[in-house]
Amino acid sequence: MVRRVAGPSLGWSYRIAYGEPRLLYLYAVVVAGCLALAGAGLIEQRRHHRNLELIQARILVNGTRGKSSITRLTAGALRGGGLRTVAKTTGTAARFLRPDASEEPVRRRFGVADIGEQVGIVARAVGYRPDALVVECMAVQPRLQEVLQTKLVRATIGVLSNVRPDHLDEMGPTLDEVGRSLSGTMPRGGVCVTAERDRLELLYAEAARRDCQLIAVDPESVSDAELAGFEWLTFKDNVAIALAVAQLLGVDRGAALRGMWAAPPDPGALTVTRYRYRGGQVRFANIFAANDPQSTLLNVAELTRRGLIGAPAYGVVNCRRDRLERNAQMGALVPELGIEGVFLIGEATRSARRAIPGGWTGTVVELGDGPEVTRQLLGHLPGYASLVAVGNIHGAGTRLVHQLGELCTREPAWVPVRPEAAA
Repeated sequence: MVRRVAGPSLGWSYRIAYGEPRLLYLYAVVVAGCLALAGAGLIEQRRHHRNLELIQARILVNGTRGKSSITRLTAGALRGGGLRTVAKTTGTAARFLRPDASEEPVRRRFGVADIGEQVGIVARAVGYRPDALVVECMAVQPRLQEVLQTKLVRATIGVLSNVRPDHLDEMGPTLDEVGRSLSGTMPRGGVCVTAERDRLELLYAEAARRDCQLIAVDPESVSDAELAGFEWLTFKDNVAIALAVAQLLGVDRGAALRGMWAAPPDPGALTVTRYRYRGGQVRFANIFAANDPQSTLLNVAELTRRGLIGAPAYGVVNCRRDRLERNAQMGALVPELGIEGVFLIGEATRSARRAIPGGWTGTVVELGDGPEVTRQLLGHLPGYASLVAVGNIHGAGTRLVHQLGELCTREPAWVPVRPEAAA
């Protein structure tokens, strides 16, 4: 029995040592538990590092746009060169890609992404005895990007696709700060490949700080004939990066290209689908994945250059209630899309409508988020038209894509001419 005494309360350590045996027991249990967890963590860390050492080439793909496509292209290029390659994308739908290019979804607890999942990815990859592992960066916060590189991937080759205005609240607010944040995944003492041009000097300085060799690729080194070999739409920047990584690992250009042509596209890859509806035709350009203004304009320009979309063209901006800033960005972009009218779908469409410049003379139709949105949209289109979808695919955007397939008849895709066939 503990006797209570007058005066100041006894200290925690005194009560544990002399007055309360139960607290002493609980304290010992807590300490033992913490030591056990720390020990288990050290064992897991050592096992993870041993697994990483079993994979000779480790490529970490970072940047604002194009990460998923570059990850798939790089894995395809290395497979084309005979390297046994495993890859993992995050993007629109996280995927684990086996050495034979087959894939499956990455399963997550409670559906929440966590950079710690890379430990399991590496452990699984080692089971295939790969020559190379290509991983898409899934971290946004600068500190987590560094942890992903220094602790979880330890890449021998880094990729920094580009520096664009996105996630400015976490990596910005300026583009220079975004560039510095993305540079956190440059491997110290290693090599990094980039297609960025506007902030190349900044990236060179960041690479020098890390004793990293920065290789800047020239997108124009990829010919139109080589680009025509893809059955899905990709960009010269992404192909040039994948070719540079393949070259670093001893894969010749021809083999790398053949591997890339055979690689399956990401679910969020830029596509143009032709639909037949009530005797007319709609060319639907799914640009939802490019959800920043600069990337959106580049995609539209590329589709126009290739003749995949044309006049009369209309736009669709999918809005989200939790992305008001992005809604406004897309609204402000409407006059630059080269469209005659725009449909606003989803939630909080007023945030996009208010941002459309007052001098724009095109039509604006707010359709919202009802079950008949797709049917109503099709009813506003002329017999033959191109439809450019931008913003974000979640919610009404996903329903639009699915309902187009239900309401319309899909026509055969364009068949590109491969370079060897054109020669």
